[in-house]
Amino acid sequence: MDLYARVNILEGKAVRLPRGDVADAIFLDADPVERARGWVSKGADRLLVVDLDAAAHGDYRNRPLLARLIDEVDVPVVAAGGVRSASEVDRLLDAGAWRVAMGTVALIDQVLFWDLCREHPGRIMVSLDVRPDEELAIRGWTEGSGIQLEEALIDLSSAGAAGFMISEVGRDALVEPPNYDALELALSLVDQEVVAAGGVRHLEDIERLRDLEVDGKRLAGVVVGREVTAGRLTVEDAKARIRDDRPTRPWTAADLEEALRAWRAVQPEDADAASRFVDWLIRRG
Repeated sequence: MDLYARVNILEGKAVRLPRGDVADAIFLDADPVERARGWVSKGADRLLVVDLDAAAHGDYRNRPLLARLIDEVDVPVVAAGGVRSASEVDRLLDAGAWRVAMGTVALIDQVLFWDLCREHPGRIMVSLDVRPDEELAIRGWTEGSGIQLEEALIDLSSAGAAGFMISEVGRDALVEPPNYDALELALSLVDQEVVAAGGVRHLEDIERLRDLEVDGKRLAGVVVGREVTAGRLTVEDAKARIRDDRPTRPWTAADLEEALRAWRAVQPEDADAASRFVDWLIRRG
């Protein structure tokens, strides 16, 4: 599983989106290129760069900046946001994007999407923004599509999509868990890569995503961003969990106490029983 880092661009600046709504964007000190360099220096395997002006407003002022960003980093970049024509796909691929992620057009103009997948095999991903009822949102989360996740996965997989990036509409990634049901559905229906693109709360979410498996298929990647900036985890720790760099048994008392702290974070209602069990194990030596 690869670790993707997310860079959001709005009005030429790097921003955070607390709940995915452009209206609530928080502008950051670092410019998008410096933010991208920072992610790479920390060890991100790939970047997901989202042009929010293009996605939400059809404004392509950030495209030259996005091209410069791609040129400045030495990891694969998935370019997303407002990719609604063959010319925009060509423009981003010519700028050096590893892949281009399409959302709205993949859902509303499948003839064009099929043509693009044939013209650029292995280069066109689909960004699916899932509402709680599994309807997909379009145009930067501003509209509903009337299309359900299962239907889109089947149709777009047949079209030749290179992979699927799945995020959740309206979710606060620092508070709410990823939509594991949606990710499991995707793994069950398609053979292409599936990437959890909505962010995580903590390292335990990384572990669960790493271990998610359906019919022998696992996630190809997970996207992080705000959770790292907020100090919930580091890129280095996330990559260690992806590799499953956990201590092998027999565990030390310190290992058990660290595991207990992690358990309390995800299962606070069971913390007392878990504490008694760990105390008992430590006393036994």
